[in-house]
Amino acid sequence: MAKRRAVGNPLALAVLSGLLLEPMHPYEMGRRLKETGKDRNIKYNRGSLYMVVEQLRKAGFIAEQETVRDTARPERTVYALTDSGRAELYDWMRELVAEPEHEYPRFGVALSLLGVLEPGEAVELLGTRLVALDREAAEITADTARAKEQGLPWVFLVEEDYRLALLEAERRFVTTLIDGLKAPEYLRAWQEALGEGTPWSAPEQ
Repeated sequence: MAKRRAVGNPLALAVLSGLLLEPMHPYEMGRRLKETGKDRNIKYNRGSLYMVVEQLRKAGFIAEQETVRDTARPERTVYALTDSGRAELYDWMRELVAEPEHEYPRFGVALSLLGVLEPGEAVELLGTRLVALDREAAEITADTARAKEQGLPWVFLVEEDYRLALLEAERRFVTTLIDGLKAPEYLRAWQEALGEGTPWSAPEQ
């Protein structure tokens, strides 16, 4: 079972990881997230980044090291990783890497209730999903190819390889599901249980 973290936002983990390399101010943290492509999987904005930094400071995981004053910019506070922050980083990473966790995806909810849809409509909707999956996979493939050409080390792209593997697995699953929904035995069973004239009939669009 996952531990309850003092700061549980995934963005906090990225901040701790960045500060492992060197002390930084929040602006630099955000720039590094984009440079290394971590913003593809960890969504944030300037406000959420500063909020997480403050939460980490209050938790004792990071500490103010110095304030940098520049006449061209507002003063910036540089933060450093504390010993407890380093311990939290490694404990959290080990948990995430080693322990699977059910994440309750929205598609899983839809699948659990798929039987309420008329089979033909379900097949059409899943076909639309296949098109979207193919488009997303193509975008990821193109983005990672460009990143590799620019010399970005593979370890910074491994999460994109994971996303691509998930998309490919989902595509195979959806294709098989469509075949199952078209099977005569399923159509007969659906018609008997939820066909036209039953209380569960879907309204026409």
